[in-house]
Amino acid sequence: MRRAYLILLPLFLLGLWLLLNQSVSAGQLALGAALALWLGWASTRLRPLRSRPHRVGRMAVLLGRLAFDIARSNLNVARLIWRPDDRLQPGFIEIPLVLRDPHGLATLACCLTYTPGTVLVEISDDNVLTLHVLDTQNAPHWEDFVKNRYERILMEVFE
Repeated sequence: MRRAYLILLPLFLLGLWLLLNQSVSAGQLALGAALALWLGWASTRLRPLRSRPHRVGRMAVLLGRLAFDIARSNLNVARLIWRPDDRLQPGFIEIPLVLRDPHGLATLACCLTYTPGTVLVEISDDNVLTLHVLDTQNAPHWEDFVKNRYERILMEVFE
């Protein structure tokens, strides 16, 4: 995996450089290649902890769930904006986590923050996730949602 990372990252960065500059001239190729190689090398030095995912195929399931949850949440938030409900109680809820891997926790944080209506506030040292939601009346629903839809898959992949 490390060799693929050392090859794919600079190629991706070079392609991105050429796309953003909208030019494939010799100067842009040379500058883009130099930057891609340097940034690829520098980024490997910034990661002290290596990730060892086990069942990478499960990430496809996670991405599908995330896309569905983002679409559904967008509709729910739009409904709340267009038809405000007096019973709406935004606030913070705390969810204890079993997941310990830092890469899995980072992925969980991204998934929850990408979903409209939720913002991950903190993951404490004792692995309690603090989440801001638009409706705290369904706190058990949110705990079940996080643990069963995201945490379980992330544990299969990263632990």
